[in-house]
Amino acid sequence: MVGLSIGEKNFIKGGIAQDMRNDGRKRLAYRPIYVETGVIPQANGSARIKLGPTDVIAGVKAELGKPSQAHPDQGKIYIHVDCSPTAEPSFEGRGGEELSAELTAALEGCLLGGKSGAGAGIDPSSLSIKEGKVCWDLYIDCLVISSGGNLLDALGAAIKAALSNTGIPRVQVREAASSDEQADVDVSDEEFLQFDTSGIPVIVTLIKVGRHYIVDATSEEESLMNSAVSISVNRQGLVCGLTKRGGIGLDPSVILDMISVAKHVSEQLIDKLDSEIEAAEKAHEDEP
Repeated sequence: MVGLSIGEKNFIKGGIAQDMRNDGRKRLAYRPIYVETGVIPQANGSARIKLGPTDVIAGVKAELGKPSQAHPDQGKIYIHVDCSPTAEPSFEGRGGEELSAELTAALEGCLLGGKSGAGAGIDPSSLSIKEGKVCWDLYIDCLVISSGGNLLDALGAAIKAALSNTGIPRVQVREAASSDEQADVDVSDEEFLQFDTSGIPVIVTLIKVGRHYIVDATSEEESLMNSAVSISVNRQGLVCGLTKRGGIGLDPSVILDMISVAKHVSEQLIDKLDSEIEAAEKAHEDEP
């Protein structure tokens, strides 16, 4: 938590009220996004995202697994966030563990949909190889290197970029002689399928400071928030998930208004992020 004097708090609040934040941005403007892909050679896909001083990495590892009995036609997705103690003094000890758990739960709520997988931003059915027999298990591990506010949106962007960079080996399954036998799986070392990220949403976190909403809040702005609502929206404008933090309750009409604002903001954010991911992938391919 950032310690601010009363004068500093009033200065930041006054700027937000006038639609002129400390760094010159308007209330609904993001900081420049820096994207780098292929940062972890041993992963199936990886990416690094910087939003101002906020710096995060996401890595994707795909492993063959067996579908659950409840969802035989789906793969499984696991998300974990680790907050490096070097990112911020408050991350040392229990502080980092609590924030890691909070961010992990928020990402699951925004990207993985309900227990059935319905509405998931990352479609678990796309990970099925042979119904009831073989599927892909995706392990998405994220690391917070530096914290400068708005960690959740940055982590969501890093996951989207890492999945865009993910290649999954082509698999052929030979049917077992009996239902009790395990299917024979042939995994290619040469052919890889690109992970489809067209439906993966971005996360837009709206912070309420006084009567106004802001996006991509800095650490200083986050310390003034009444509450925060994170909404994941895909390119079609569909809401894939929503999570709230902060002790102050919100009227349902306020939530609906925030969703409307998030949908509007997400259009430009998706275009910008997709453009940066495409440029990063091209730069990665051009490397010797």
